[in-house]
Amino acid sequence: MEYLSLWLFAAVFVLLLSGYPVAFVLAGTALLFAAGGTLLGVFDSAFLEALPNRLFGIMMNPTLIAVPLFVFMGVMLERSRIAENLLETMAKLFGPMRGGIGISVMLVGTLLAASTGIVGATVVTMGLLSLPTMLKRGYDPHIACGTICASGTLGQIIPPSIILILLADVLSAAYQQAQLKMGIYSPETISVGDLFVGAIIPGLLLVVLYIIYIAVVAWLKPNVMPAIPSEDRGHRRELWLSVLQELIPPLLLIVLVLGSIVGGIATPTEAAAVGAIGSITLAISRRRFNLAVLREVMQTTARVSSMVFMILIGAAIFSLVFRGFGGDDLVHELLSSLPGGKYTALFVVMLVMFLLGFVLDFIEIVFVVVPIVGPVLLAMDIDPIWLGVMMAINLQTSFLTPPFGFALFYLRGVAPAQITTMHIYKGVVPFILIQILALGLIVIWPELATWLPGLIAD
Repeated sequence: MEYLSLWLFAAVFVLLLSGYPVAFVLAGTALLFAAGGTLLGVFDSAFLEALPNRLFGIMMNPTLIAVPLFVFMGVMLERSRIAENLLETMAKLFGPMRGGIGISVMLVGTLLAASTGIVGATVVTMGLLSLPTMLKRGYDPHIACGTICASGTLGQIIPPSIILILLADVLSAAYQQAQLKMGIYSPETISVGDLFVGAIIPGLLLVVLYIIYIAVVAWLKPNVMPAIPSEDRGHRRELWLSVLQELIPPLLLIVLVLGSIVGGIATPTEAAAVGAIGSITLAISRRRFNLAVLREVMQTTARVSSMVFMILIGAAIFSLVFRGFGGDDLVHELLSSLPGGKYTALFVVMLVMFLLGFVLDFIEIVFVVVPIVGPVLLAMDIDPIWLGVMMAINLQTSFLTPPFGFALFYLRGVAPAQITTMHIYKGVVPFILIQILALGLIVIWPELATWLPGLIAD
C-alpha cells in the first residue's frame, strides 16, 4: 500500500497518453484513487479539505495574472506581422553569407521569443514565411526544418516566457516547503523576475550555439545552405534603413518589458500589462488593428489561459491526493538514498523529465512532476534559480523530441507537400543535442544562471 502514490502517478501517465484533456485526467484519476483509498482505510480524506484554500490561492495569485497578459501580447504581435517584415529584411542583410537565411531565422526567432514567448505562433509563422524561401534557395530540407523548429522553441527559455512564469510559481512554493522542512521559519522566495533574469544568459548562450552550428555546417557543406545571389539583396543603404525601421519597434517593446523587470521598476505582471498595451500600439502603427483582430486575440487568450488554469486546478487536486498517500515522503526517500548525493538526484530528475518530454507537454510536467521533486532537490541545498533554468531548458527540449514534440506538429501542419515527417525528425536531432550541451554547460558552470540575478540583487 505504501507504493499507491507511484501507482497514482503511473495511472495518470498512461491516461495522459489517451489524449483526454489533461486537467480532467489529473483531477479525475486523483479523486478515484482517493475514493478507493478512503474505502480501504489508507487515505485520509482530510487532505482534500485543503482544496478550497488551494483554489482560492490560485485565484488570488498576482503572479499568475501575468499569464493571460503575456499571451495577449504574443498573439497581438503575431497579428501585427512583425515576423514577416523582420524575416524578409534580415534574410537580405545576412544573404551574402552561406547559411545566411538560417542565421536570419534564428535571430528573428530570438526577437520573437523575447517579444511573444509563444512557441506555436512562432513555429507556424516561421514555417509559413521562411520554409518555402529556404527550399527555393536550395537549402537542405533537414537543416531548414530543424532551424525553424529550434528557433521557435526559444520562446520557452528567453523571457518573457510562460514556462518561466509557471516554473517560478511552482518552485517558489517548493522552495518555501523545503525551507520549512529544514527548520527555516522565515523562508525566502523565488520570484518570476529572478527566473527571468537567470534565464537571459543561458537563453542567449543557446542562440549562439545554434548560430555556430549553422555557420559550421554552411562552411563544411556549402551546397546545403547556399548564399542569396547579389541581385536579390537590394541596395545596401535602403536595406539598413529597412533593418532599423523593422528592428526598433520590437526592440523598444522588449526593453520596456524586460528592462522594467530587470531594473526593478515593475513587477512581471505590471510589465506584462505594459507589453499588452505596447503590442496594441505596435499593431495600430502597422495598420493591423481592428475590432475583428481584437476579438480574435481575446478569444485565443481566453482559450490558452483557461487551459493553463484548468490544468493548474487539476494538478492541485493531484498533488493533495499524492501527498495523502505519502508520495512526497516516498520520493524524498528514493532520491535521498541515491549514491552520489544531490548531483545524482539532480541527474535522475533531469533524465526523467527529459524522457517524459517525449510523450508529455511541458505544462503537464511543470504541474505534475516539479511539485513532487522540487522540495526534495531544494532541501539538498540546490540553488532554486539554477534549478529553474535547467528545468526550463530541459522542458524546452520536449518541444523538439519525437514523436510528440509540439514544434514538430506545428511545422508539419504548415510545411509544403515535399516535406516529410522524417525530414523534420532528422532535422531537429542536432538541435536537441545542442540543448543537451547547453544544459551540461550550465551544470558545470552554475554562474551562467546565477551570476546576473546575484549582480542585480547586490
